[in-house]
Amino acid sequence: MALNSDPASPTPPTPGRSRNMAAIKRRDTKPERTIRSLLHAAGKRYRVDVRLQLEGARPRPDIVFTRSRLAVFVDGCFWHCCPEHGRQPGVNGGYWGPKLERNVARDRAADEALIAAGWTVVRVWEHEAPEEAVKRILAVLDAAAPANRGGRTG
Repeated sequence: MALNSDPASPTPPTPGRSRNMAAIKRRDTKPERTIRSLLHAAGKRYRVDVRLQLEGARPRPDIVFTRSRLAVFVDGCFWHCCPEHGRQPGVNGGYWGPKLERNVARDRAADEALIAAGWTVVRVWEHEAPEEAVKRILAVLDAAAPANRGGRTG
């Protein structure tokens, strides 16, 4: 493993921590897979991890219902600063504080761009019960159904 040669950039405290952070998945997390499975069992079809090309933004929702124009994000409590479970790490605070703030700012910018383009956004925290999250998603899909061709979603 090459060490970071940029002195302004913090280095991992240990090689083990570096490996751990590199192994964290961007997509297909357990909460995301569980929610997708429940949606599929409910007969809903969707696209996964699609980058949307919007005016001035390119958000990448975790689950996308294109006909209903519904974007679902399954946010990790740490990475997206959950008000209930989010916390600031004790090590490399000079790196993590701004990093997590940028994540939250990017989330808000994605929400604004999607809404401005006529999309509905549902954000789910990883700690939420998957069944409750799916109920919220299905309620949004059901509300949008009359606007769809034949009430189909997906």
